[in-house]
Amino acid sequence: MINVETEPYADPFATEERRALADVARRFVADHVSDRHDQFERDGRLPRDLHEAAAEAGLLGLGFPTEVGGSGGTLTDVVVRDEAMLGAGASSGLMSALFTNGIACPHIVGHGSPEQIDRWVRPTLAGELIGSLAITEPGGGSDVNNLTSRATKDGDHYIVDGAKTYITSGTRADYFTTAVRTGGPGATGISLLVIERDSDGLEVSAPLQKMGWRCSDTAELAFTDVRVPASHLVGEQDMGFAYIGENFVGERIGLAVHGYGLAQRCLDLTVAWCRDRKTFGRPLMGRQVVRHKLVRMRESIEASRAYTRQVTLRAAAGEQVVAEACMAKNLAVDTAEFVADEAVQLHGGMGYMIGTEVERHYRDARLLGIGGGATEVLTDLAAKLLGYG
Repeated sequence: MINVETEPYADPFATEERRALADVARRFVADHVSDRHDQFERDGRLPRDLHEAAAEAGLLGLGFPTEVGGSGGTLTDVVVRDEAMLGAGASSGLMSALFTNGIACPHIVGHGSPEQIDRWVRPTLAGELIGSLAITEPGGGSDVNNLTSRATKDGDHYIVDGAKTYITSGTRADYFTTAVRTGGPGATGISLLVIERDSDGLEVSAPLQKMGWRCSDTAELAFTDVRVPASHLVGEQDMGFAYIGENFVGERIGLAVHGYGLAQRCLDLTVAWCRDRKTFGRPLMGRQVVRHKLVRMRESIEASRAYTRQVTLRAAAGEQVVAEACMAKNLAVDTAEFVADEAVQLHGGMGYMIGTEVERHYRDARLLGIGGGATEVLTDLAAKLLGYG
């Protein structure tokens, strides 16, 4: 018989500082989101005061260095914040709209000039500006290599023509970190330009109507002879694809957290429902088939959370975890869809009513396997990276 000795265990996600961070995140949801969430869904957007409040709480700039106006912290801290907010009832759509800076600003922080950081990053992290990332095109989807929006150099400006679609926070954004083609075909001809909303020739559509993520406004952009100062080029010309790729791991881990965080909230709501709801004179929780469903939901969440946290720690330590981040997101997508579906089923007719929280999560979960890299694309990428092709 193996002698198993008890050893002390220190959870890196539950240090004193991170427990305090989680408390701040949960209080933020209670104070600024819970009573207003349904209105945000009806409005189809978040108010700017929510960004300001998140900045004041130290949540908006989390994960960004203090030197650029952020709150400091690592990817692990961002995961702790997101888990806590989702667990308190913030939806995946709300998180995406509130923290769009997480995809709009990293490229500028990593490769932009001090002037660009002062002009766009600092006020964004202070909640004064809203930034957006403009990559996806009407004919491109996840195929970033073959985007067609073009920027042609003209003296000290670029002339931009093309279109973007499904742009998160697009109707509210003050500027767009935009992927454009400045060179030849393929990944080596792509650059990033910061294009401001009031630029002549830029047309922003009305909000697109979506199945879920309804409080996250989404827009189409049309560029017609838009003159953009060359000083708005982020980093070096034709290096944009590499810059975009640097943020893929963090984005996919973030969406994985959305997946199992949304699922955990659904489970919590469903457990409470099953304790209170009586059918045929007995609580739902008293039925074996219901208890077994709840256990299966919990199993899926625990597995997804454990794997994503492991990948997070490895990424924070500087390891290359591109394939692992793809798998973490895919696993979390499966978890979100399975658990949200079971939550609606166990809520019965109430789960199908618009305005029920599990109904919202059910709709929101469906996007997670599409945004940030479709499940099929990420699976094939992971297969190649793991040497299975």
